[in-house]
Amino acid sequence: MENRTSFHIKLEKKGIRALGIAESFHTNLATTRSILTGVVMRSDMIVDGFVFGSTMIRGDDSTSQIISMHQKLQRNDINLLMISGAVISRFNIINIEEVGNSIGLPVISVTFEKSEGLDEPIKRHFPSGWKDKMKAYEKIGNRHEVKLWTGHSVYVRYYGLQLDETKKTLDKFLKQGAVPEPIRLAQLLARASLHSTNG
Repeated sequence: MENRTSFHIKLEKKGIRALGIAESFHTNLATTRSILTGVVMRSDMIVDGFVFGSTMIRGDDSTSQIISMHQKLQRNDINLLMISGAVISRFNIINIEEVGNSIGLPVISVTFEKSEGLDEPIKRHFPSGWKDKMKAYEKIGNRHEVKLWTGHSVYVRYYGLQLDETKKTLDKFLKQGAVPEPIRLAQLLARASLHSTNG
């Protein structure tokens, strides 16, 4: 994805806020929706907000749902979005450029493993509609490897920032390992929410 837009973000500021978003869903075949959770966290690791949403498994609503989650918060002090993955809920593809333009903030999508791409899996799982899915997948562009201050590497797609700013931002929200704290906490909350609603 060509990063044509740049948002002003003061990375030197101690308390910039990120909205970290992650998901959780049951892997059984009866599952139709995935739980999304969002955590607002300052870069000094203070948490001061939560939001919830959901997406359809194998659907096409992840972009609109994430935009809606940000809107639900009704806050103007969030500086960026940080999302665990750009392809979630079994091929529900997030258009991070659309998200960023809609909410007027930078967006970073973070994944943690190498991948050969999803071309073949998309064709296999969507035999009659794979062309539309493939167009959406191609639109989000390639990932870029970023080495964090901890020595771990992650793979990012980003919009509204440059690559060096993306690395600085991730480092700013990282205490250890490879998972930035807003995403790590959102993942924990998503799993807990899933178990509580199905327990």
